[in-house]
Amino acid sequence: MAEVEHDDLVADVFSAACASRSLLEHVTGRWGVLALVALNDGVFRFNALRRRVQGVSEKMLAQTLQALERDGFVHREARPTIPPHVEYSLTPAGQEVALRLRGLIEFLEASVPDAMAAQARYDEAKSAAG
Repeated sequence: MAEVEHDDLVADVFSAACASRSLLEHVTGRWGVLALVALNDGVFRFNALRRRVQGVSEKMLAQTLQALERDGFVHREARPTIPPHVEYSLTPAGQEVALRLRGLIEFLEASVPDAMAAQARYDEAKSAAG
């Protein structure tokens, strides 16, 4: 297989064929965001991470972690013990992404009262008009 010169690639997330589009999807999907930000708090075993990210199914968390590992954002370390001991942590790139996502989450959490008020106004205007 021919080696691709990655340094020569120009990423454009708005292009449907760009590889950055799948990275964006993996990182910004609901479970990707939550897994990355949770892992920013430290190393987690699978079930501990699943408890931290409430509502995610085992299957979805496994798929999310696998995609993020493949993209280079998550590190999976499996120790050959009985039972197997698997831990997940962030790579340096994953830490950078998680830091940026944490800022977004903090902004959104602080915006909840204003958003709820806006939703109530919107719903009231819609019901009055309809």
